[in-house]
Amino acid sequence: MVIGKQFKALQLISLVCGTLLAMPTQAADFIAPTPWSIISSNDLSRLMPQDELKPLLAGDTEFLSLYRQHMSAQQRGVVLIIPDWQHLPTNNNGLNFLRTQLNDLGYATIAMTVPDIDWQAVPPTDERETTEPAATEQATNLDNSADTATPVVHVDAIAHMSNAIIDNYKLNLIARFNALYQSALDEAGKIVVIAQGASAGVLIEHYGEFPNTNIDAFVSLSSYLPNSKRNQQLNATISTISPPLLDIYYNIDNPDLLLSVADRKRWVKRHSKYDYRQRELFGLRSESEQHERLTKEVDGFLRRLF
Repeated sequence: MVIGKQFKALQLISLVCGTLLAMPTQAADFIAPTPWSIISSNDLSRLMPQDELKPLLAGDTEFLSLYRQHMSAQQRGVVLIIPDWQHLPTNNNGLNFLRTQLNDLGYATIAMTVPDIDWQAVPPTDERETTEPAATEQATNLDNSADTATPVVHVDAIAHMSNAIIDNYKLNLIARFNALYQSALDEAGKIVVIAQGASAGVLIEHYGEFPNTNIDAFVSLSSYLPNSKRNQQLNATISTISPPLLDIYYNIDNPDLLLSVADRKRWVKRHSKYDYRQRELFGLRSESEQHERLTKEVDGFLRRLF
């Protein structure tokens, strides 16, 4: 009796399995992950004091900024703070310390959130049309020479990031920066920009084109571009921008940046940019002692200017 029940149970299980296998398979709907910028803005809205939150509009895109007023008897100016890409303005790499401590030195601070990185960005159509014929011609030449001799293969340097990705991020960042700049015009005193990492790199490229957004000083924190060719061009661009520039880096920093600091001095000497200063900080950028020294370097540079 028990054996018969077990046999019927096995038949039922096999019948169910056969029915499931016979059913047409349907793929699960793809749900795109929440963009990083939305997650970071939600975190800031939930955790930061409400009186510091200041929404701004860049075209049709709304983004969040953090505003703190000066706490000295006389306002010296306003500091616009732009973090590295995929970093918060409250990161512990020195920006959050500057955002709060510069208020006691007479500066209002406005720190903005950065846009998302489009990892699927493609170059414009005209660039693709110029590169595709060259690639086709190269492939044809290789095919023709394969019959005569074996071609010598050389390993080229590979760019860390494509120009399309950097250009897309630069376009979105400049749109947000322009909105941040317009809000800074309501403040009294000088306008200072403090930018970090790749965001500083694309902003230096932007000011190398001499835009209409005039600023009184630019502070660069570990500025670089994650593309070998554009990072080399950045060394020359630094010496051509109009605003006085304080170039700060750490002895433990991006390898491409550490290889470029000497070249930047050479370009500054060639173009006679006398308002350029380069400072090296030692240790980890997250240490509290480095935050204190970073603030002194920035304050000393600004006091020599105005």
